[in-house]
Amino acid sequence: MTASIRYIFLTAVFSVIACVYASAQNPDRRDVRRGNRDFKKEDYKAAEIDYRKALVKDSASFAAGYNLGNTLYRMGDNEQAGKIYDKLQETAQTSPYAADYYYNVGNVTAGAENWQSAVDAYRLALLKNPSDMDAKENYIYAKKKLEDQQNQQNQQNQQNQDNQDKDKDQNQDNQDQDRNEDQNQNQNQNDRNNDDQNRNSQDQQQGQQPKITPQAAQQMLQAIQAKEKETQDKVNKEKAQILKSRQKEKNW
Repeated sequence: MTASIRYIFLTAVFSVIACVYASAQNPDRRDVRRGNRDFKKEDYKAAEIDYRKALVKDSASFAAGYNLGNTLYRMGDNEQAGKIYDKLQETAQTSPYAADYYYNVGNVTAGAENWQSAVDAYRLALLKNPSDMDAKENYIYAKKKLEDQQNQQNQQNQQNQDNQDKDKDQNQDNQDQDRNEDQNQNQNQNDRNNDDQNRNSQDQQQGQQPKITPQAAQQMLQAIQAKEKETQDKVNKEKAQILKSRQKEKNW
């Protein structure tokens, strides 16, 4: 870009602006001229004060506002310079210095890497003065930077979209895996239940007796013992009858 070339030229432009407007704007004439002298000496702080004094006396002074914006730009305060230029936009459109105004706006916005605004400003400068080669050169440069910025933004957006799609796919895979694990766990539980049922069925088919409680076993043992005693008593009684009979037979 060739911002410095334009500003060397603008030093001469300042005096023209000051002379044209000073005749019609008497209240700010001395302050604007003093600011121009300070600007030529590169005493930008003093020039800023002079131009601001002129604006206090006449807030509509295009010469004071335009020169103040240029001074702030030279001081590296692009933000404040841009604000001053914005206030002059309506007046600048019909000013004889519109081409220079838009050129400077392009420089300020390019310095802030606002490439869209810079392209628009340089385009307007060329419409006002098609032979301005500096404006043309800066326009081409700003347009290339804008295209690079847009391409980078598109790539970033695409990368973000790819990352979102990747995360979505990963989440879907995790959900599928969780579902498979749940299904496997349910199947395993069903298999275990079926095995238990099969074993119970086999046990029943094999005639396995249910377990007897200790109380029932004791009752059964007592019944058996009582039956054996009854049988033994009957046998002993029969033996006694036989012996008694034999005794009678021998008692002779």
